[in-house]
This record gives sequence, structure tokens and C-alpha cells, in this order.
Amino acid sequence: MNTKYIDLIDQSFYFPQEEFKLEDNALNFHDIDLMELIEKYGAPLKFTYLPQISNNIQRAKKWFDDAFKKHDYKGNYNYCYCTKSSHFKHVLDEALTNNIHIETSSAFDIDIVKNLKKEGKITDETFVISNGFKREQYVTNIADLINDGHKNCIPIIDNYEEIDLLSNEIKKKFKVGIRIASEEEPKFEFYTSRLGIGYKNIVPFYKNQIQNNKKVELKMLHFFINTGIRDNAYYWNELNKCLKVYTSLKKICPTLDSLNIGGGFPIKNSLAFDFDYQYMVEEIVNQIKLVCEDEEVDTPHIFTEFGSFTVGESGGAIYKVLYQKQQNDREKWNMINSSFITTLPDTWAINKRFIMLPINRWNDSYERVLLGGLTCDSDDYYNSEQHTNAIYLPKYNKDKPLYIGFFNTGAYQETIGGFGGLQHCLIPSPKHILIQRDEDGNISTKLFSEQQKSEDLLKILGYNEN
Repeated sequence: MNTKYIDLIDQSFYFPQEEFKLEDNALNFHDIDLMELIEKYGAPLKFTYLPQISNNIQRAKKWFDDAFKKHDYKGNYNYCYCTKSSHFKHVLDEALTNNIHIETSSAFDIDIVKNLKKEGKITDETFVISNGFKREQYVTNIADLINDGHKNCIPIIDNYEEIDLLSNEIKKKFKVGIRIASEEEPKFEFYTSRLGIGYKNIVPFYKNQIQNNKKVELKMLHFFINTGIRDNAYYWNELNKCLKVYTSLKKICPTLDSLNIGGGFPIKNSLAFDFDYQYMVEEIVNQIKLVCEDEEVDTPHIFTEFGSFTVGESGGAIYKVLYQKQQNDREKWNMINSSFITTLPDTWAINKRFIMLPINRWNDSYERVLLGGLTCDSDDYYNSEQHTNAIYLPKYNKDKPLYIGFFNTGAYQETIGGFGGLQHCLIPSPKHILIQRDEDGNISTKLFSEQQKSEDLLKILGYNEN
């Protein structure tokens, strides 16, 4: 009878996979020896495998390049990185080696842009697409960037007041985009997105505030839906509605030449993950071309704002199973040496799934378990996995330490979890490791941040004011 953990995986999925394989009864991720990483740095730890950022950017660029060639599409493709997915300098430094552009969400993002310009990582030619509701400081920072000569900074208008607010501070003619307030799927608690301007109001808004405004030039229409890019009737219907608005605007606005389809590419969250990226890109490009041809307008330049897709698959978290608690006849709790609420907050907040696999002991027999975090909070657990809402791991043995990894966690978890700040129940943030690979394929690791200490948290709380 096949009772080893490796047998379970072999029976359930195609394994090994491109990024996962076994060596010496232990898991490797992109040929990184994870047990060696644990032996060097200990657990818990989080890591960022920087080459995966460039890898995903180049994959997307090739999909669009191939689609443009296949459909003889006239226009340019511009890959923008959505900085709110991960603002860390090491992430931006890696991403910007791939000749990409930036999408911002708030005032402090513009300070990051200015820092990157000083370092020569971006130039005035780099597109800076500024989304989000624009409060005073955000407006001022955008204006400063444009006034200082950044001609490709394009604020995306989110509400009716923003044209006037920007005009008051920008000293020269400037470009803008308009965000469509998309209509959400019926499962949402609201019908229309709070972001942007409604479909029916965009043309009147252009006529009233932009068409005869000699200071403002409309360059872009922005489209994004919360559920992301999916091959379903809802997505194609919303894209079609967006294209009707685009072509209507283009007929009365010659300067409009760009369509931003936002982000929303999914990332791998299971060993059974299956998504045909190339087909989706080809179909999006084809749909844009067909509608524009029917309406006899030029096809637009296409922009994307991939965030999770850019950085998500570069991240991981590793924990040690501390103890097992048998709470009743059916439930065994494996307690990890950290907290899900603080280190992987999306598992708690939106029931997000990540790939979860043991690092070692793959040749041991397995059991069904629940995973619990260290905080005294009933919601600090993880129980959503690819095995039909069950988690199977090598059997707990206090004499044989078990380490488990969560993979593709690189987007949003650090910022939502409050990196460097207070943590629930004062459970410290784990250390963070950066992993790089040189041109010869040699892997190097560097400690980015130590695990939080008691004094770090006490200082924030006001106990160590001196």
C-alpha cells in the first residue's frame, strides 16, 4: 500500500514540476536547497527569489509580442509594475532591469519614483501611471514630478474633481487617463466599483472637462475588474463594454491612443494550477483589434499593470512544526512556530490559498492535519489546500523535526502584515532572506532583515522611549 507522502503527491499531481523537485528526500524550489537554507538561517523565515521576478516579466512580454505578430497588431505594449504589490527596493531594482514602467497608488509612491530617478533606474521617458483617489499630497507629488520634466507621468482620473486639483498645481500642459468604474460580478456586495467614472459618464465627462481644456490632453483609458483576467463571459463582456467606450472617445479625441487593461493575471496557487496565459493574451489583443476595425479607429497602445504576477511567485515562507495537539477523535493540530495572521495575512483575511508543501520527510507516511498559528486567536489557522480542503503532511514525530513551506507568497503579504511594525500578540516577524542567481547559475543568499526582537516592539509601544 502506498502510504508515503511522496506517493500521495505522485497520485494527485504531475510531479516534479518546473520549480519543485526532490533531492535527498527534501524539497528544492528553483534548485534552491531549502533544507540548506533552513540550516543556515533557521526557521521561521521568509525569502524572495529575485530571478523569478524577471522571469515572469519576460514571459508576459513574449506573450504580447507573439500575439501582436500573430494578429498584425499596430501599437506598442508597455509592461507596468504595480508597486503596491511589493514596494521593497530589491523588488523594484530587479523588476526595472527588464525595461518596464511603473504604476503608483499613493503619494509616497511618487517619493519612491524620485528616488529611483536619482539612482538612474528610471528616466523621464519611463511611464508613471498614477492610479488611486488623489488626496492633497498625492496631487502635489504628481505635480512636482511633471513640473520637474517627467513627461510620461500620466495621472489616471478617478473622480470629477481631480482635473481641477491637478490643473491648479501643474504649471504646464499635462497628460491624463480616465479610469472606468467597472461593473462587478453579481456575487459582490456592490454593483459598481468605487474606483473611476461610470461607463455612461465618461464621454460627457471628457466633453465637459477635457475637450476644450487646452492644458489637459487625454491619452489613456483605464480598465480593470476585481476578479482579474479570466476566460469567462463576465470578463469578455466587460472588456467589450470598455472597448465601446474607447472607440466612442477616440472618434472625438484624437490624442487618445492608449488602453490600460490593468492587472489581474493569476499566479500559481496549487500544484494543479492551469491557466492558458498565451491564449488569453492573444484573445485580448484580437478582441481589441476587431472592435477597433469595426469602428474604424486606430488600435491603441496596450498597457498592463501586473503586480501579483510580477512578484508573487518569487516569495515563500518556511515554518517548523513545533508540536501536535490531538483535540478530538478527528482533529490533529500541527502548531507552527509563527502566525498565519501576521506572516500570511491573506490566508486569514480573504481565505487565499498558497502552495503548501513539506520541506523534508517526503518518504515518511502521512496524516491529515490542521495547521495552527501561535497567536491566541481562533482565526489563526490554515485549512485550505489543494487536497479538497484538507491538509496532508508527513506524520508528526517529536524526534524528527518537520518543516513546511508556503510558496508564491511574494505579493502583498509584507505590507498588509505591517512589515517592521506591531504584530498580533507580539509574535515577531521572521527573518527575511534575499536569494539571487548569477550569470553562471550560482545561487547566493543575503539576510535582508533579522527576526524582530522584543525591544523593536516595545519601542513602537512607547516602553523604550530612551
